[in-house]
Amino acid sequence: MYVRIMSTADLRAAVATVVAAVDTLAGCDSDLATRAELVDVLDELETVWCRLPAVRHRLLARLQVETTPQQMGAKNWKDVLAIRWRISHSEAHGRLRDAALLAPRPQITGPALPPALAATAIAQDKGLINGEHVAVIRKTLAKLPGFVDPSTRDQFEVDLVRTAVGVGPKELQDTADLRLFLLDQDGPAPDEHDRARQRGVTKHAQRRDAMTDLAARLTPEAWAVWEVLFAKYAAPGMCNPDDPQPCTSGTPTQAQIDNDHRSLAQRQHDALLAVGRIALMSGQLGQLNGLPVSVIIRTTLQDLESRAGIGVTGGGTRLPIAEVIKMAGHANHYLAVFDRATGSALDLFRTKRVASPAQRIMLIARDGGCTKPCCTVGAYGTQAHHVTSDWAAGGNTNINDLGLACPPDNRSVTAGGWTTEMNNRHEVEWTPPPHLDTGQTRVNTYHRPEVLLRPPDDEPPATAPPAEPAEPPASTDAEPPTTADDPAEPSGPAPPDNEAA
Repeated sequence: MYVRIMSTADLRAAVATVVAAVDTLAGCDSDLATRAELVDVLDELETVWCRLPAVRHRLLARLQVETTPQQMGAKNWKDVLAIRWRISHSEAHGRLRDAALLAPRPQITGPALPPALAATAIAQDKGLINGEHVAVIRKTLAKLPGFVDPSTRDQFEVDLVRTAVGVGPKELQDTADLRLFLLDQDGPAPDEHDRARQRGVTKHAQRRDAMTDLAARLTPEAWAVWEVLFAKYAAPGMCNPDDPQPCTSGTPTQAQIDNDHRSLAQRQHDALLAVGRIALMSGQLGQLNGLPVSVIIRTTLQDLESRAGIGVTGGGTRLPIAEVIKMAGHANHYLAVFDRATGSALDLFRTKRVASPAQRIMLIARDGGCTKPCCTVGAYGTQAHHVTSDWAAGGNTNINDLGLACPPDNRSVTAGGWTTEMNNRHEVEWTPPPHLDTGQTRVNTYHRPEVLLRPPDDEPPATAPPAEPAEPPASTDAEPPTTADDPAEPSGPAPPDNEAA
């Protein structure tokens, strides 16, 4: 099934031959080719295209045996592929998943085991099926009931592969669905562990009209909780934003009930908002990365004064300025000005390792989220990272020496790993380790897209670093608690220079 590469030199020579063949093919003139000749060439290319992923699967599987993501300078294997080859994390995840299923499985001792999907791997290696066929087979086998024994499972895969050789993905999917139905016509029995595995709430990307779609699959216990909450807060007349004084406790008046023209879906939406506000105002939610759990919104003085524009939350949600002003009517206000003093102590030098609440607010307003390029983690899921010099190496906890970084990226700055520095614009620049450095961008503009409109030669003059005190006080703070490694919350733009947030 597989061609054994005898040495590294043979492997490099084989790859060089493929590259040279592609160069030769790209330079060929096809203008004089006939229809039959073009079809024959495309047939050959399609077969080669179907076979190449099998080679990549084996090489990726071998790479994971030879080294670790940390030795490559990344948090995980998805990051290795995404950073090195500038692909999306979903594409990287798909390649790693297919390599785990379709490449030989190495053992600590002895020969490698066959692929988890052996029949599929053989068909792909021979170019008989394509990636769409592989996806249908993989997803179908994942749906097999737990009572199916290994031999039946293997035969089920072989039957699907035989069908895939002669039909397209749509026909294969129809056949797979029919086979699954015939195998388990009664459907799966209710199972607590299976329900728990399927639970989840998914937030989709914010739409152009600033609305956000949610998709939820709740366990019986979770729905039982919200069922009674909706019965109270989504009842007619409750939490109606159209009322001058919405009823959020007690019983609504008959007039409020009669004047409530909202649909059930709208009432449940308003109930979610009301329950969320009650939870935030309770003061029982603790802290999030050094700040009380609260909604943080960044905007500019110009937008506030003109009543136009948007605000951006610490999680990246865009809010029309009218809603920002509405929410600010019952909130505590902070002002972050970028070119003058704020009245808060923002330079702590060596007195504390952990950023103060005032510093975190400034960092959220300036950075918007994790500053590592391509990271979409919003400000709610970040820590204050010592950019110019780590605390253990004598760094200061000063606002111009700090930047936001999510916990995994913060930990990736190590000897031989990623390095960070602050440029003249007070932007955090990240330099990858040699194994991942292919000349990528050093600055993350995901949370601050307005900087992309700045002329490339618009560089501010370099400024001298502030003088340090002769005798800085001793450290008094301890290591802060970290958040989950994958908050996965996007953020948005920060205010322009010389403006407030």
